[in-house]
Amino acid sequence: MTVMIDNQTIHNEINTQENNLLISAVDLFCGIGGLTHGLIKSGIKVRAGIDLDSSCKYAYEINNNAKFINASITDISGKQIKEYWHEDEVKILVGCAPCQPFSTHSNKVKGKENGNKWNLLNQFSRLISETLPDIISMENVTNLSNKIIFKDFINSLEGLEYKVFYKNVYCPDYGMPQKRRRLVLLASKFGEINLIPPTHKNKYRTVRDAIGHLESIQGGQKSTKDPLHFTIKLSDINLKRIQSSVPDGTWEDWDKSLWLNCHKKNTGKTYKSVYGRMSWDEPAPTITTQFYNYGTGRFGHPEQNRALTIREASILQGFPANYKFIKKNDKPTLAKIGTHIGNAVPVDLGYIIGKSIIKHLKEKNG
Repeated sequence: MTVMIDNQTIHNEINTQENNLLISAVDLFCGIGGLTHGLIKSGIKVRAGIDLDSSCKYAYEINNNAKFINASITDISGKQIKEYWHEDEVKILVGCAPCQPFSTHSNKVKGKENGNKWNLLNQFSRLISETLPDIISMENVTNLSNKIIFKDFINSLEGLEYKVFYKNVYCPDYGMPQKRRRLVLLASKFGEINLIPPTHKNKYRTVRDAIGHLESIQGGQKSTKDPLHFTIKLSDINLKRIQSSVPDGTWEDWDKSLWLNCHKKNTGKTYKSVYGRMSWDEPAPTITTQFYNYGTGRFGHPEQNRALTIREASILQGFPANYKFIKKNDKPTLAKIGTHIGNAVPVDLGYIIGKSIIKHLKEKNG
């Protein structure tokens, strides 16, 4: 198995071992490994990831040298997880339960709170009770912090004598070139734990910093150097729309003949970012599973007349350029890889979580 780990990661792992910190983690809801890869980058060994989506297996295993367990979290027992931890290690359990049921949009839909996905956080809590790891981390949408299910989750942790910390994080504060906001929770059996201070406060990485070096391509074109640097061709009307768009502008900048019917209704006037262009000199908007679709958000390239490519979105999510998403001879599909990338925890957020855990452990171990 080829393992895509850089020299800095190896250096971090050696430093961790030199400090007598033997650590390993299991990643619930692992997807293609955004959180896992960030933890590895920070110096934490991840032995296994669990996810219901079997299509994530290749990318997860080939890039992270970790076992992919294709299963529903509801079917996994604590005993199975404990098999991946060694007795003399600090044991870490991390995960990001699918966030759709906790999102602001979903909660506008009647009956969403009764959906099965709401139970996934309870399943996370069950596995904590069955395994009693030393450290726990959970990442999710900020809206979750207002929900009763989240308060129940914290009460359960405190009942098991964990010290709990959580914070709504603005990702650019930690060097991520997208305006994503996420809830990060840390819990420890060893005492008070928290995130390291922001690393890039008011020194944000921008779209230009992240993807400004990439080859220029047009809509419907594929790079001859990079098979993941391609995008779909825009329709004639959407080409006119993006040509009329300015970075950080809105569809109100267009001639009214280009407006959609929804733009003329009061309900549509609040969605200013759809069909928008990103700005070179600001962080990108939150990367979603539909980043390749110009009409689903501010996913227009700052100057080229097209939406984002897979490569651009993956870099904005923190994945290194050598991260493998598909097998060598497989044909890349926007819908499938778009879902993988958009649903991933940003790699750099995983790195920050990992560095916070290591700092905590070093402080507690003198």
